[in-house]
Amino acid sequence: MSKEVFDFYDKTNLKSYNLDESMRYQLNMLDNLDVFTRKHSENVASLTCRICEYLHCQKGFTEYCTICAYLHDIGKLFIPPEILQKPSKLTDEEYEIMKTHTTIGYNMCMKDLKLRPYAAGAYYHHEALDGSGYPQGLTKKDIPYEAQIIRVADEYDAIVSKRQYKTHIGISDTLKLIIENTKPHQEINKSDALNEMTKYAKMGKDNPVIVRALFKVVIDDIEYEISSITRYLDGLKAELKRFALIEKYASKMEKASRQKTKNYYLEGIKLLLVNDETLENYKSRHEEYKEAYKTRKAHIDNLYHEIKIIKKLRV
Repeated sequence: MSKEVFDFYDKTNLKSYNLDESMRYQLNMLDNLDVFTRKHSENVASLTCRICEYLHCQKGFTEYCTICAYLHDIGKLFIPPEILQKPSKLTDEEYEIMKTHTTIGYNMCMKDLKLRPYAAGAYYHHEALDGSGYPQGLTKKDIPYEAQIIRVADEYDAIVSKRQYKTHIGISDTLKLIIENTKPHQEINKSDALNEMTKYAKMGKDNPVIVRALFKVVIDDIEYEISSITRYLDGLKAELKRFALIEKYASKMEKASRQKTKNYYLEGIKLLLVNDETLENYKSRHEEYKEAYKTRKAHIDNLYHEIKIIKKLRV
């Protein structure tokens, strides 16, 4: 029995636009990154592209954001591997080194005329609307919109990768974490009520409009996963129908009194057996297919339930 393969990002790989040769130059820079960072960069670019579409951005701006997202972590080329790939929590000193990937990436882009237009992605993607981000601690009015989009895509994929999702079941818990980042976390001193920074302290780190667009992208992906499994279920149904016919022939063969009739049904059974199935093992194979169908059907039901949960979330 073949097993369906579901790639979390299959249809979201960055093939949304036919990029010209100059754009391919920027993307080739990713070949120098470690496998994990390169895959993350591709995922973030894909998410960014699709978020832009739900935000109804113009095609030119969407393409620009997508390339910025591809290059957002390019500065990690110069972060020591023992820090970049450390499985446990970084020390304060290591975290400060890790944070330099934003300025390193920015400088890399600015020194290369072909990368320079996309420097904003590398430089600003860790800035937060409430001023708690880095490297400059900017607030909403000074953070480019493309960076606000990339930040949301970056956060989402980082959590997904860390939790090693193989399917979207449970993904609503990740979205709840993203929602928390749209809420204010700073204490506001009443004496500073008229301070310019106060209105930004009332903000969260992430732009809620962009987060809502992310939700739509995630729902699209869940529906894609459902359609992928549904196609597999259609194949299982055909196999179960075949096994049901085998069982029918076997029953008739057992009840037949004439040897000629028994042989007739036996030949029919043999014609229906495939691959390494035999008269001795087809019953166990039939049970395997029934269990597979039951498991995948329950999986689809859980995915539909996940969509219901996500649609009830409020940002």
